Amino acid sequence: MTLRLTSIWRYPIKAIGAEALERVVLAPDRPLPLDRAWAVLQDGGEFDGGWSSCRNYLRGAKGPGLMAITARVNGALIHLSHPDRPDLALDPDGDAAPLLDWLRPIYPENRPAPARLVKSPEQGMSDAPFASVSVLNAASLRALSQRLGQSLDLRRFRGNLWLDGLAPWEEFDLVGKTLQIGPVELKIVEPIGRCTATEANPETGRRDARTLDALEEGWGHTNFGVYASVARGGEIAVGDTAGIRP
Repeated sequence: MTLRLTSIWRYPIKAIGAEALERVVLAPDRPLPLDRAWAVLQDGGEFDGGWSSCRNYLRGAKGPGLMAITARVNGALIHLSHPDRPDLALDPDGDAAPLLDWLRPIYPENRPAPARLVKSPEQGMSDAPFASVSVLNAASLRALSQRLGQSLDLRRFRGNLWLDGLAPWEEFDLVGKTLQIGPVELKIVEPIGRCTATEANPETGRRDARTLDALEEGWGHTNFGVYASVARGGEIAVGDTAGIRP
């Protein structure tokens, strides 16, 4: 099977809202444009303008209801939707109070509350402490779905680039290699360790799959996908073929 890019996703606000793209222009040593470009700091969280750990922010592992938020960027506005909330249009550079109010009914009361919206540094605010692009394998998703006996929505794993044409878990063999998609070169850096956010259904925001247990029991790890860094930039689009080289 030919190795092919099957979907592109970004998440303008960390843990809040998934948006599908048809094409994107990547730049060296940068995340996808507008991917994790903002994050919602929780009460007691620390932010000094640079990258900081996910423990400081709202996350799907803490509030599974966040996983059901979808996003659409239109000019300066981010449009957010959730099955249990009215749609919201937000200017992230403006007043964030409407967003915080919108999130509170979704987020558990026993968790630190949403405190403020912060702008991420140029490297973005993924869970990796560098400008990362996540690369995920559709065959691994199918294998995990089969083990669980249920079809898993790819949005559970909040990946940027999804590939088809690899064998299940072959993505881990790519660490240290270069993935080429059109003019773009991505250096594969490390596997992505997963958390309980992946247990939540992106349609409902409710936990309904033992993803971590299934990974551990089936393959002896809780990794899914790999982090990459952009070595050479350019435009890529859904349907592009890809190749691997040392």
